[in-house]
Amino acid sequence: MITILAVVGAGALVRGQMANPSSAENPFFGSVTARPVAEAALRLSLDDAVRMGLENNLGLKEAENAEKMIQGEKNTALQEFLPTITLSGGTGIFQHDLVAQGFGPSVINRFGVFFPGGIVPAGLSLITRDDLTQGQINFNQTLFSGPVIAGWRAAGAAVRSVYFAKMTARGNVVQDVATAYLHAIASGSEVDNTIALEAADQVQEDQVHAAHEAGTASNLDELRARVQLQAQRQARIAAENVHEKDLILLKREIGLDPGQKITLTDPVPYSDLASGTQQEVLATAYKDRQDYQNLQNQLVEFRAAHSAYRSQRLPKLSFSGFWGVDTVNGAGTHGNFAAVGTLSVPIFKEASLRGDEDASAAQLANIRSQLDDLRIRIDQQVRDALLDVNAAAKLVEVARSNVALATRALDDEADRVHAGVDDNLPLVTAQASLAAAESNLVESLYEYNVAKLSLARSAGVIETQYREYLGR
Repeated sequence: MITILAVVGAGALVRGQMANPSSAENPFFGSVTARPVAEAALRLSLDDAVRMGLENNLGLKEAENAEKMIQGEKNTALQEFLPTITLSGGTGIFQHDLVAQGFGPSVINRFGVFFPGGIVPAGLSLITRDDLTQGQINFNQTLFSGPVIAGWRAAGAAVRSVYFAKMTARGNVVQDVATAYLHAIASGSEVDNTIALEAADQVQEDQVHAAHEAGTASNLDELRARVQLQAQRQARIAAENVHEKDLILLKREIGLDPGQKITLTDPVPYSDLASGTQQEVLATAYKDRQDYQNLQNQLVEFRAAHSAYRSQRLPKLSFSGFWGVDTVNGAGTHGNFAAVGTLSVPIFKEASLRGDEDASAAQLANIRSQLDDLRIRIDQQVRDALLDVNAAAKLVEVARSNVALATRALDDEADRVHAGVDDNLPLVTAQASLAAAESNLVESLYEYNVAKLSLARSAGVIETQYREYLGR
């Protein structure tokens, strides 16, 4: 009974350890390094990254090991239902002190009538010696125990619960790895934008410098162009640094050495999402969310545990026995056996029984409250995710329009500067506007894809449908 209920407690402990809100200590940001560093850059698609994350992510490894641990505890608890059979045997030489065992001279003299002549022989040694060989087989089995039966049901629910905790961890890995991959793509796009803008600023600075040398542009115009070029160069350096750090984080999550060079092969995905109605997404979430199924099995688990504590008032029936043989000083073999049926009925243990029952009832009530809260939280998460997806899609449209407008404004201003109508101050301003618009578009695309991943996670289908949600 103690072994089975220990499975329930271990399951709750494992689930508590797996949920770590601290990002600094979150195991999902680590991994088991799967391969040594190669000289050639590794080409990595999003599907490759997700697959490697599911194979090597540290948080998922811990969840899988936790499932194995609870499964092992359940197998140990199975022994409560099975007979225990042991075989023992031994042989040895034994020496006995009759005086130490209460057979001193005065006691032995009382048995003188059993000796020839009615006298105890003189010099009778009070130290005896014998050779003893024994063999014995023992059998024990519980025939009926209410706590054992209810505890076994609780152990089964604990195993199912920790399985869904593992599946929840898989969803964490898919979401975290895909988000890290998308963030690395976004920061890579930002690097490309800054490189292109720096090249354009370099051309502009060369042209203004040539114009200044020819006397058709002022020194201030050249100074502005040079400042703009230096600012864009700073932006490129910062963007490259952010991109390298994003790649390191991605590699740590999927089991690659931080020094391994990688090339991301997937472009920034974009497609409109037909996510269905709110009620359809909610119905899918209540059916497929692993954390919801996990908590439902925890409810079954604690119901069974509560029943186990309540059934401690029931009688317990068990059977035990043995059969063995003894040989003393080679004088032949003597068989012996025992067969014992035991009925144990608790008469008075009320304080302990009520304490256990009240504690388990409180745990059961707590799980019910958590399940009710999770159902409402799923509703909230689905609503929030749908709002985020719709808002992010509109932001992408606006960002794309802003890029187009900023590009036209820059072209127009460049024509005005080349025609001598304006100095280059409006041109520098237009270049900065285009840079901001490009960065905003990259960020908007990233936020839109992350919002779609969050919706897939809220619906409980991220592992199987993340491709469809990203529109790949």
